[in-house]
Amino acid sequence: LWRKNATFAISRHYKRFDVFEEAEANKAAGKYDNASIDYQIEFYRNEGLTYYAPAKLPITSDVPEGCVIIREHIPITNLFTCLWFNEVDRFTSRDQISFSTVRDKIRARVGWMPEMFLDCERRNFVIQGYHRELLEQMIASGWKPPPTASEPSRKLRLGSRKAPPSKKSSMKRKRVKKSSSRRRLPKPITRMTDTTTWQKLGA
Repeated sequence: LWRKNATFAISRHYKRFDVFEEAEANKAAGKYDNASIDYQIEFYRNEGLTYYAPAKLPITSDVPEGCVIIREHIPITNLFTCLWFNEVDRFTSRDQISFSTVRDKIRARVGWMPEMFLDCERRNFVIQGYHRELLEQMIASGWKPPPTASEPSRKLRLGSRKAPPSKKSSMKRKRVKKSSSRRRLPKPITRMTDTTTWQKLGA
């Protein structure tokens, strides 16, 4: 944020830059009801939404990758996020479709817009999981998640084939030896009140 004096930063979508293409991709993947997506797109088209083209520069994309939002908590960013998620509540939950419309309306009034950085930069500090639908398709096709990294084996001592015992195990062994070598002394008899006990002792 501070490198470009931005108050709101979000990464671009790794593949798509156009809202109309994003809407069709959402419909093809069954991520939301197709009729609702069509209604939202048609509404935005009447509001002035156009296809993305280089003529929109310095705007580099109309479709964000919304898993990470970095922002400064100031009135303009609060207003943008509030209006953006109002659209999510008003139409569909596919926030990538409504992002550019809210951005363009605020930009036309106050000249502010969010910074959009490359998706590869986002991947440098964010580990993103797959969507559940995509993950289920990948597993059904035979894909297996990568194995977790195993613990590195301990180095063997020179001239020995066995790994050296850990410090914890050696400490336990020492404690066992100490406890086994101790003798338990009988408790001293301080008072004899039972006469039968005296008879057994030969008193």
